[in-house]
This record gives sequence, structure tokens and C-alpha cells, in this order.
Amino acid sequence: MNEKKINNINNVVKVEPTSRTTELILGILGGVFGLIGAVFGMMIGSLDASFNGESQIIGLSLGAFIFSILGLIFSILIKKNHKLYGILTLLSGIALLICISLFGSIGAIFFVIAGILGVVRK
Repeated sequence: MNEKKINNINNVVKVEPTSRTTELILGILGGVFGLIGAVFGMMIGSLDASFNGESQIIGLSLGAFIFSILGLIFSILIKKNHKLYGILTLLSGIALLICISLFGSIGAIFFVIAGILGVVRK
């Protein structure tokens, strides 16, 4: 499934699995930056709630926190089924961007790149 064929000198075909280290590292970076963005969003939301009485930013930051954790889990599991978990990582990045757009943009970019690499690479 995730294999490269390499010809040796004796024309013996040796099969090596494709490494998914790039997707793993990008997913971990996306999860870390997404969690940092969610914490900043919660801080801004709590400041907004203290001045205005209520804030929707706290709920959106909680959603971003959940999608960051899910994207982190999906990027760790991308070695098992790269197409499925690549799509789920991509969707986590898009959902993170929708929840807290500016605060989650760096994490979303890493998740989207990791998801696209998981789907496209063979």
C-alpha cells in the first residue's frame, strides 16, 4: 500500500514502506500551535466576557481546542490509513480555521499541509 519499489543490482525488487514522518511532524506542530491559539482565544474571550457580560469567543475557542486535539490524534494515526486520517487531519485544520480564524491560522496551515500530504503521497 505505502511502498516504494527499488531495483538492486541483481534486479531483485526490494519493497520499502513510505515514511510518514513529515505528516507526523507537521501534525504535531499544527496541534501545538492550534492549542496555543485556542488558549489565546480563551484569554481574549474571558476579557471580552468580563467587560461585556458574555462572549461567544470562549465557545469558539473551546471548539478550536477540541479540533486541535483531534487533528493531533489524526496526524499520529496517519501511518495506519493515510487516506482516511489525511482527510480527517485536513478537515480538522479547516474547522480550526473556522473556529478561531486568526489565532488558529498557523495550526490550520500545518494541519492542511499534513492532510494534503497524507492524501496525495503514495
